[in-house]
Amino acid sequence: MMKEQHLPLTEQAAKDGKWDLIQVKDLVKYFPVKGGILQRVVAWVQAVDRVSFTIREGETVGLVGESGCGKTTVGRCILRLIEPTAGSILFEGVDIMTLRGKELKEMRRNMQIIFQDPYSSLDPRMPIGESIAEGLHIHNIGTPKERFEIVIEMLRKVGLEDYHARRYPHEFSGGQRQRIGIARALALKPKFIVADEPVSALDVSIQSQVLNILKELQREFGLTYLFIAHNLSVVEHISDRVAVMYLGKLVEFADRRELFRNPLHPYTKALMSAIPIPDPKLKRERIILQGDVPSPLNPPKGCRFHPRCPVAIEHCSVEEPPFREVSPDHWVACWLVE
Repeated sequence: MMKEQHLPLTEQAAKDGKWDLIQVKDLVKYFPVKGGILQRVVAWVQAVDRVSFTIREGETVGLVGESGCGKTTVGRCILRLIEPTAGSILFEGVDIMTLRGKELKEMRRNMQIIFQDPYSSLDPRMPIGESIAEGLHIHNIGTPKERFEIVIEMLRKVGLEDYHARRYPHEFSGGQRQRIGIARALALKPKFIVADEPVSALDVSIQSQVLNILKELQREFGLTYLFIAHNLSVVEHISDRVAVMYLGKLVEFADRRELFRNPLHPYTKALMSAIPIPDPKLKRERIILQGDVPSPLNPPKGCRFHPRCPVAIEHCSVEEPPFREVSPDHWVACWLVE
């Protein structure tokens, strides 16, 4: 058995001449469940439990898994939109968990988010030009004229027109609203963006347009993405590396081509088997998982996937497998993988 390591791919990043922009170490987020007349804490929802990974500068890391596995919680913890329970999050070597007040505000200029629902993330009473410029106002960037010029520039970057700045969110389609969300995230010219399922609510034809915009903007501005999704076809299209998450834990992490060519964890294999093949003559052997996802209130002992795993052995229910590197740049948490 190989020695457990908690921060995959950092050494490889140095070999490739790239630095880790984001380093997440043993990230934990538990949500309290309160009950009784006094509203005391009676249990904890283990949304994220000791998750560690890195994101290299200029790359896209896809984070995939079933609904409720903790993907969005990881993204929001990295930005400190919700406070982690434990762990450390390093941005350019600075632990943002230690930042407060003005220092945290300045750090947030470099870290933005594209929300899943483009409509609810926009103020319906505010013209979208003002929504895009809001971050510029908060950080006191530029004069009113310069802010307006930045807004127009961002609108053009995402394929919208100048006059759209005076319109309200309800006057746009879903795809246009998501472009507005992208423009708002870009206004402060950040280095890192969390894209929280940015195309899941859009039609397939619009999805490709938004994905292409994200890739073009990444090339132009040197952006780094954490791309959260449950659609593996979308993740394969946009990601450089892919992390697979199940019930609050990472189970596999590898280069995109390696992961799709040679998935090792039984859960990853089950997800891959659900990807449709665009050829009616070819059929993929489906792996149907039995049972429901266990509750994060009371996760199973040992490997959290073992109650649904088709190849589980007795040891899987006794001891949790370490997250270890089983081949160059390929990390997996499974007792059956050597």
